[in-house]
Amino acid sequence: MIRKKFLQVFALISLLSLAILAGCGAGEEKANSTKKESAPKSEDKGEVNLYTSRHYETDDALYAEFTKQTGIKVNVVKGEENELIERLSREGAATQGDLFLTSDAGRLHWAKEKNLLQSVESKTLSENVPENLRDKDKEWYGLTKRARVIVYSKDRVDPKQLSTYENLTDPEWKGKVLVRPSDNVYNQSLLASFISLNGEEKAKEWAKGIVNNMARSPQGNDRDQAKAIVAGEGDVAIMNTYYVGVMLNSEDPEERKVAEQVGVFFPNQETNGTHINVSGIGLTKHAKNKENAVKLMEFLSSKEAQGKFAEANFEYPVNPEVEPSELLKSWGEFKSQDLNLSELGENNADAVKIFNEVGWK
Repeated sequence: MIRKKFLQVFALISLLSLAILAGCGAGEEKANSTKKESAPKSEDKGEVNLYTSRHYETDDALYAEFTKQTGIKVNVVKGEENELIERLSREGAATQGDLFLTSDAGRLHWAKEKNLLQSVESKTLSENVPENLRDKDKEWYGLTKRARVIVYSKDRVDPKQLSTYENLTDPEWKGKVLVRPSDNVYNQSLLASFISLNGEEKAKEWAKGIVNNMARSPQGNDRDQAKAIVAGEGDVAIMNTYYVGVMLNSEDPEERKVAEQVGVFFPNQETNGTHINVSGIGLTKHAKNKENAVKLMEFLSSKEAQGKFAEANFEYPVNPEVEPSELLKSWGEFKSQDLNLSELGENNADAVKIFNEVGWK
């Protein structure tokens, strides 16, 4: 009898214990469920692979912002533009690259000619990027602009002496003109624009006249031309506006000092305008993440992204809804060449031939 009662009590205690544990488990499950529902979602929207020759912190910050807004991870591969074009060509259909971004319309055209890009139909891109700043077949779109201008010594040159690119071939500039070598794509695109606007013969005359007036054999990059002006090696140089902006805001006090001693002049305002070039982006022919890639292209052309390009990187926005930075505004508005920048690539080979013929090293 005692044993029977003991077993009944033990069974009752066991049932009560199980009930209590079940209740605790349910409560814990409910709490975890509530906690899970209240946690912020972090949905993976895939990725996009970008091959770029640009190396700016502004760009990296924009990619991070794009990921934050869309959940799409941006994988960045950096390299020289020619190297990246050759890589895309070598990889062919096996490439992981979805987008190609570089700082010259001529190089973008070269990628197109090598059949490495594909057309992108996008209302957003068409609205944000003017027709002359994108490929005729929509295989690439400009993202930022740079003007190739005349930079001059504030001490030795009165800007009233300046007028056009052609004027730099006059006798008064003999031994005073500074410019980088002819293998530089910015110079090639500049001469390519003259071929489009003035024809090959006049373009060749200009190149020969510049060679005759060079202060020294072409050397260095655009910043080196400004340094040579301040050092007294020449009085004027052909440079991109971007580099003047970079030097004025450099952490190197010597670069700032150099930039403060030179002025910016926009040539050909009474004729066919100042030459401009673009950094641009194209969708690769074998893109594996096409939808995500187009989203990134559209984001980079948006007012938000264009404003950051303008403020932090001293480049002119392509989006007409976005104003240049205060520094660029301080140099004044200017008339630019009226031609589709696809022509810079189309005339590149002829420009290189002319440089070789006139002895522009």
